[in-house]
Amino acid sequence: MRKYLSDAVVNIKPSGIRKFFDIVSEMKDAISLGVGEPDFDTPWHIRDEGIYAFERGKTFYTSNAGLKDLRIEIANYLKRTQNLEYNSDNEIIVTVGGSEAIDIGLRAIINPGDEVIIPQPSYVSYEPCAVLAGAKPVIINLKAENEFRLTAEELRAAITDKTKILILPFPNNPTGAIMERRDLEAIAKVCIEKDILVMSDEIYAALTYKDKHVSIAEIEGMKERTILINGFSKAYAMTGWRLGYACAPKELIKQMTKIHQFAIMCAPTISQYAAVEALKNGDKDVEEMRQAYNQRRRFLMDSFKKMGLDCFEPFGAFYVFPCIKEFGMTSEEFATKFLQEEKVAIVPGTAFGDCGEGFLRISYAYSLENLKEAIGRLERFITKLRNQK
Repeated sequence: MRKYLSDAVVNIKPSGIRKFFDIVSEMKDAISLGVGEPDFDTPWHIRDEGIYAFERGKTFYTSNAGLKDLRIEIANYLKRTQNLEYNSDNEIIVTVGGSEAIDIGLRAIINPGDEVIIPQPSYVSYEPCAVLAGAKPVIINLKAENEFRLTAEELRAAITDKTKILILPFPNNPTGAIMERRDLEAIAKVCIEKDILVMSDEIYAALTYKDKHVSIAEIEGMKERTILINGFSKAYAMTGWRLGYACAPKELIKQMTKIHQFAIMCAPTISQYAAVEALKNGDKDVEEMRQAYNQRRRFLMDSFKKMGLDCFEPFGAFYVFPCIKEFGMTSEEFATKFLQEEKVAIVPGTAFGDCGEGFLRISYAYSLENLKEAIGRLERFITKLRNQK
């Protein structure tokens, strides 16, 4: 069978996140802090709208680009929250999660041999999607001393005459890092000068804990060269509804829609009706969840400080990225031993790129009760490691 398989697909490594999740799912009394999925239920009024749509027989295809009402509400939301103006008729497409938007966005612009710049550590799908689109991934290793932000100097050094697009993954999974306006202005200057596109993955935009999120599309000269990716999974606790969207210049959305219509047809209809309700009346829900995540974030940072575990303070998403280099173990070794001895699953930093070595991703999209128990086990574990030195 191997001779029939695509070399590009065979050579892609499976996700390093799911490995530990699969193990812990069969382990009694284990705690998983590994999966980036909200522990909140989808707010009831959003679920109710989905149920109502089902009861009314709203089970047919929508237009390829998505329900007109939903695209209007997406445009309204971006105008309200970020002062971005998109035409709901031809600059927005509704997708099956943000992941599909990433995939079709890259496929719509890549020619064989084009280079895609990917800062890491970052979400596991970017590099495989770039490879499957026929691109060459160019990795920028972000640094803890820069709070895992991308600098203009790092970007400039990575650009060649084959560079087509920069993926900008902030707020960041797995580090929780954010980019502030001054950071984005410096990046924008380079992108405009070098005439490259940006794919800005803003799926965690609503979950920031410092200042209001800024999109690079807000920077002068950048909206026309940016593919903005967002969705409903994280902010509205709608992971299983599988709904995202992309906003971009109409010429690009037209090509993305072409791929989408042949591969997918349209995003789930009932999910789209629920999403209209989320955008119209979900701001309060998002704020309540954001405050709960922020409480958990502060608890973890305080706990790390007390146990002497080095971790820069993240201000976005729902992850912390502590450093475990003092223990002389690889990230994989540490995570495996911790799971075996204390029955807590976390993700090695290397699941998000080689520069994640020496770090761990811990998700705080879990109850405070679970976090307290897990942190107690972590403190016991690292105390034992330190005593063995």
